[in-house]
Amino acid sequence: MTVTTRGCECNAPRRLLMALELGRHQWMVGFATTPGAPFRQRTLKTAEWARLREEIAMAKQRFSLAGDVTVDSCYEAGPDGFGVHRYLTDLGVHNIVVESSSIEVNRRARRAKTDRLDVRKLSMMLHRYVMGERDVWHVVRVPSAADEDRRQPQRELRALKRDRTRVTNRIGGLLATQGIRLTVRADFEERLAQVQTWDHAAVAPALRDRLMREWAKVALLTQQIHAVDRLRRAQLRAPTEADQASVAQVRQLLALRGIGEQSAWPLVTELFAWRALRNRRQVGGITGLTGTPYRSGTRAHEQGISKAGNAQIRAMAIELAWCWLRWQPESALTRWYQARWAHGGPRARKIGIVAIARRLMIALWRYLETGVVPDGARVKPAAAVVRRRAASAA
Repeated sequence: MTVTTRGCECNAPRRLLMALELGRHQWMVGFATTPGAPFRQRTLKTAEWARLREEIAMAKQRFSLAGDVTVDSCYEAGPDGFGVHRYLTDLGVHNIVVESSSIEVNRRARRAKTDRLDVRKLSMMLHRYVMGERDVWHVVRVPSAADEDRRQPQRELRALKRDRTRVTNRIGGLLATQGIRLTVRADFEERLAQVQTWDHAAVAPALRDRLMREWAKVALLTQQIHAVDRLRRAQLRAPTEADQASVAQVRQLLALRGIGEQSAWPLVTELFAWRALRNRRQVGGITGLTGTPYRSGTRAHEQGISKAGNAQIRAMAIELAWCWLRWQPESALTRWYQARWAHGGPRARKIGIVAIARRLMIALWRYLETGVVPDGARVKPAAAVVRRRAASAA
């Protein structure tokens, strides 16, 4: 009889362990069965996807394993995304994607680091994981292809706005070098023709041409931003069958005062729609708003929040917390903040708003899961919601 216990192995069934170190030009793949067994290592070019199947078959033959033996694999999350994971899953491999920062390393000031050492380390930690040591690292939850595609409009919109801000800042900087302070807005082209330098001269021709080219970039980015906004509004009015669940959550969030489309869409697509969060600790952990205490011997202090997970969602949660204090003055969260943090100094208010952000994310998660409105929160009148949808449709 096979007996498997947490952290130890007694006559456990043999399985093939595969660790991948993904690089830009080549992949290093390591195979093993147990930590003390011989280690097989191969190097593949990044385009040689089909060779993975061949290498797995050759590794089974090398270690005298049956053709249907279980294959467990892992690789670090990175720029390669989840395409490799989906390919391995299609091959029948039990693959996991590991958060890179959770992998334990030697704490010496100088340590050897090569792809060969990394793939061996991943292989040993993978063995500990499959034998039951679940805390050995953090596993990334992989979205489905549809869920990943659903996040693209929100991420594109954020990137477009960031690019537009960068260009407008550059325009303002170019004008500032000539002693001109001009706000970049819709009538920029007309106002530029009227501005003058300190000696009452017009803007130099070469600089004017450059500013007009930069302004053309702003106009193009603005046009693309409006196109993505129209796409989201159309999806909100008439969602497809595949988007019914996520759009329903967006509408549910929009019913609360203080939450608009710019917050509801990313919260749903990045956080609530597909992660299947089970408890409040997972909500705090994925947003990076949990504390990190340091207690060793007589020393005890807080190191601040972990800042793990999605940085954009964490920043949005803090911004949404400030909006919540303004638009939900009668809610329990606002009253708690006013009583405990509002009368302190800047540091106290900063700590308090982070605490509000964490509690607000948990309250919104419970609201979407159970339909229970956060304590004391006000819901938008139905007429106002209808008017806003009609304005969006127009």
